Amino acid sequence: MKKIFIITGEPSGDKLASTVISKLKIQNPNIEYLSVGGAHIKKLGIKSIFDLNQITYLGFTSVLFNIFKIRNKINLTVDQIIKFNPDILFSVDSPDFTLRVAEKVKKINTKIKTIHYVAPQVWVWRKNRVKKIKRFIDHMILLFKFEKKYFDEENISNTFVGHPLIEKNDKVKTVIDNVIIKDKKIISIFPGSRKSETNVLLPILLDFIKLMNKKKNTYSFVLHATDENKEFIINHVKKTDLNNIDVVSDENIKSQILSNSIFAVSKSGTISLQISSSNVPSIIIYKLNFINFMIFKLLASVKFANIINIINDKEIIPELLQNECNADEIYKTVIYFLKKPELIKKQLSDCSKTLEGIKSKTSSSNEAATILSNYLAT
Repeated sequence: MKKIFIITGEPSGDKLASTVISKLKIQNPNIEYLSVGGAHIKKLGIKSIFDLNQITYLGFTSVLFNIFKIRNKINLTVDQIIKFNPDILFSVDSPDFTLRVAEKVKKINTKIKTIHYVAPQVWVWRKNRVKKIKRFIDHMILLFKFEKKYFDEENISNTFVGHPLIEKNDKVKTVIDNVIIKDKKIISIFPGSRKSETNVLLPILLDFIKLMNKKKNTYSFVLHATDENKEFIINHVKKTDLNNIDVVSDENIKSQILSNSIFAVSKSGTISLQISSSNVPSIIIYKLNFINFMIFKLLASVKFANIINIINDKEIIPELLQNECNADEIYKTVIYFLKKPELIKKQLSDCSKTLEGIKSKTSSSNEAATILSNYLAT
């Protein structure tokens, strides 16, 4: 029986990995799996060697302070992979963890095929990293077409498959009447998948909701959580006197809530693609501590944080970062957009055009699964 070890580093990567593996299980049911995964991978019946939250850290300083813990987890993961002796090591996103593991594994056992999904953002910084990647990655699966040139230049085998988050999936319809309040318009809020992100952004977002309620209490707010951080968010909401907030983590419900939303406030990340593909206007927020932000500004070679803005090299979706990431600014920006339907129309049109350029012709998760399947056959 063929074997695959799946390695992720955070909830978003866990979700992406699960979309591919669920398709691979249909294409080839006779595969044995082991992983470093989260809730989505576990739902597929695949064991994880440790909890994902043990390696989920945000920012340069957080990684630095936890460097020994991370190093121990890297070594533990490498040992488990070598013992498992898979045909394929399928690493997904979180390059500072997953690619370090892949590099060590390749040095020990060159026969294990290393396939990485979600290319490291070499277009943001560390472009020379591609040369190093060539030594230990057999195939790079790309979410964005513009990334191809960086890997083609180094003759690294790669395939553009598009992004699964912008696929139109046939999800099971779920009754959401208990979440949607009649006569109230929904604003979806995405406070982040990492606890370290949520710790920073959630208090700001709750203050934003308080400001919205003072102005006009005609909105219902839905916080989109992961299974891992749902209780954490609920406990924070309970400490407030806000009664027009719901917290959801079920993917089907989240998808339907988003589709029924008039606006979204989201932390910077790939979730913005799903929001845009749902034809929902939005703004992006993010906040790092001062040291992390200065390091980012020093190393980064792009002007924007959001992928749609980066692709267009202009601000399509407003970004409120650092000092601008506060309740007052979020409130002012959201209210301004809600009063300007022409701005919303322009944003949705620009986003739609951008998404067309990064969509898979078929299904990105199917294409990625086929790549894995083809490597198993060789």
